[in-house]
Amino acid sequence: MRGILIASLLLSFDARAVVIRDDVPDREYRMDASAFPALADLPGEGHGVLIHPRWVVTAAHAVSWQHALDEVVVGGTPRAVRKVVIHPGFKTPPQAMVDVALKTGDWEAFFEFMATSDDLALVQLAEPVTDVPPVRVFRGDALGKEVRLIGRGATGNGVTGHTLHGPRRTDLRQGYNHVTVSEGRWIAYRFDAPPNAHRLEASTGSGDSGGPMLVKVDGEWQLAGIAAWKRGQVVGTEVRPGTYGEVSYGVRLGNYAGWIEDAISTGGAN
Repeated sequence: MRGILIASLLLSFDARAVVIRDDVPDREYRMDASAFPALADLPGEGHGVLIHPRWVVTAAHAVSWQHALDEVVVGGTPRAVRKVVIHPGFKTPPQAMVDVALKTGDWEAFFEFMATSDDLALVQLAEPVTDVPPVRVFRGDALGKEVRLIGRGATGNGVTGHTLHGPRRTDLRQGYNHVTVSEGRWIAYRFDAPPNAHRLEASTGSGDSGGPMLVKVDGEWQLAGIAAWKRGQVVGTEVRPGTYGEVSYGVRLGNYAGWIEDAISTGGAN
């Protein structure tokens, strides 16, 4: 359990709330839930996104630790869950690996392990959602595109980061960045310091796993990825999440479009 908790904190294993620039007021990042009703809130922490009237996509690690997932909230309304389908390639880090990283401050083996995991899950709802439009999955190349980030998890700014032990469900925020990696399993961006940053530059924080990474296509926000893990800043043996320079990785959904389609068409039977 200790290893899983540490991993969740470092890799945003739940629901980050968007970490912001240190020179921009927090109010500029606040948003109303009605601006993106397809956002799903998992119990306690973590997110997902409605991509089909009966299906929510999320990160596997955001649901795998829960003993049972009975409902999620979409568009402000609780929705009963019928089934959770976790990608067969999802892996959790061995406890021994986490212990070594905590002791030595060397997280490279841990990061390399996480990069090989298929951190993806689908949540099938008991009834179709008729009052919220699903979000389309983006299948193109997102490299260099502006990406919109949304979440309710831990927050802070790029100078101080966010505390490992603070609240992981706070007010809803959104921010932006630019995609620096878009290949294979992953889509990623770097949290840059001003002045070389987006006006509303942001990163995700503990508590936003499964949250959306959106790109705009012909005026429509499409889902390019879901928040998964971060290469956080490490000083000595201390992890400093949410500080400038960290790189955040999301599951690149275009890479899994076939698996997602098969799971939806078969009801997760495969």
